Amino acid sequence: MIFVDTNYFLRFLVRDVEEQYQEVRKLFERGIAKEKKLFTSLIVLFEIYWVLSSFYKEDKREIAKKLAEILKVKFISFNERDLLLKALEVYKTSNLRLEDSYNLVFAKAKKASDFASFDKVLVKKFKQKKTGQ
Repeated sequence: MIFVDTNYFLRFLVRDVEEQYQEVRKLFERGIAKEKKLFTSLIVLFEIYWVLSSFYKEDKREIAKKLAEILKVKFISFNERDLLLKALEVYKTSNLRLEDSYNLVFAKAKKASDFASFDKVLVKKFKQKKTGQ
């Protein structure tokens, strides 16, 4: 099994270093062909989000699109794929950051009875989600 780190995904998404892009493409092709088993982590997704938003200054729609594309790839094993896809939906349709969107979806999935935070907007969103509003 091969762990795929943040910079591999970024080279593929941004294609700013052609030699590295080609290396990633070859690895992904081997994953598609089931010659290699690939996996990554939750942290990698958040690192990609951070780099795309802070360094590359991409807008929210473009970031959400790229992250969804990564999550929909079936040849890379990804824990909590469904939760992350739900978090992306919240992120796209709200004023929340991705990490807050994830925590909101995670709390709901774990059937939290309340959300302890000093972030009033986040607590309000939790209460809305809980009541179905």
